[in-house]
Amino acid sequence: MTEHELKTLLSTVTPPDETARAAAHAHWAALAKPLGGLGLLETMVEDAAALTGTETPALTRRAVLVLCADNGVVAQGVSQTDASVTRAVLQNLAARRTSVCRMAAAAHCTVVPVDMGIAGAPVPGAVNCRIAPGTADFTLGPAMTRTQVVQAIAHGIELVRAQKRAPAGIQMLATGEMGIGNTTTSSAVASVLLNQPVQAMTGRGAGLSDAGLRRKLAAIERGIAVNHPDAADPLGVLAALGGFDIAGLCGVFLGGALENLPIVMDGFISGVAALCAVRLCPAAGKAVFASHASSEPAARLVLDALDKKPLITADLHLGEGTGAVASLPLWDMALAVYNGCYSFAEGGITPYTPQC
Repeated sequence: MTEHELKTLLSTVTPPDETARAAAHAHWAALAKPLGGLGLLETMVEDAAALTGTETPALTRRAVLVLCADNGVVAQGVSQTDASVTRAVLQNLAARRTSVCRMAAAAHCTVVPVDMGIAGAPVPGAVNCRIAPGTADFTLGPAMTRTQVVQAIAHGIELVRAQKRAPAGIQMLATGEMGIGNTTTSSAVASVLLNQPVQAMTGRGAGLSDAGLRRKLAAIERGIAVNHPDAADPLGVLAALGGFDIAGLCGVFLGGALENLPIVMDGFISGVAALCAVRLCPAAGKAVFASHASSEPAARLVLDALDKKPLITADLHLGEGTGAVASLPLWDMALAVYNGCYSFAEGGITPYTPQC
């Protein structure tokens, strides 16, 4: 896929179906309960109705895509572990032994580990979307070429399409990632796209010391100074400072918009990917659904930029898609009420009406 072909494809993204949204809102209002009593659980179902074009969205068949990649900036000491841990976690994802795997089993969600580009041989059991064996160190020049960014985005779009047309017919996707150093790449990309100071966008990731945090901040500042990314060019920002995982997740959100499939954000890193998607195609925001507010410092800023409200505030910052998967039972409960609660008419109760 070329940049021109990507731009042409994204021009086909349609707006949400407001008729379906209004029908879903009316359905909630007819149920025998206080109007809007389930808060965000109601509006998210309405948003899903608008996205899918049906008053009664079916979202029981779901998977979590966990995109894994190595990041060259790790060479600058921005993490407490080296890049070999990315591979170790991907192997355990493939063996269904990680945190998100256990949570997904409880939430009736399939785990799909994806190799977007890690060092070493392919990992058996991981979907092979390898661009290269990790990105370059962005303190020395661009992390990727623009061609590689477009390739990663194309892989993300195709992952959505493959899940939708698979025998299981996936109806909803959660997003996850694993890549040592990817809070550094995410903070760098977010700092440029949101025009915020690096310090405001950067946290300790997986538990950096004070010295490690100083190295992380310095690496991001150096990467921005070396590459001169332009916030008006999201592909260029990704190429300069991003990772294969972020670019691939950007494609997942764009694929959700193209296929009218709900895509659930995890935390800060997938939020930055969603931000890239919306900057490339504003209409893609219809497919983005928030799950939680990560404890990473910039997570709330990204959610605000996307105009998305989290369902969960629990200081989560594990990654792998754990926050996105944690929100899935809330979808189940919301839809259980939406599809099964008795109405005012069925209960012989005078319907509530808005008083303000």
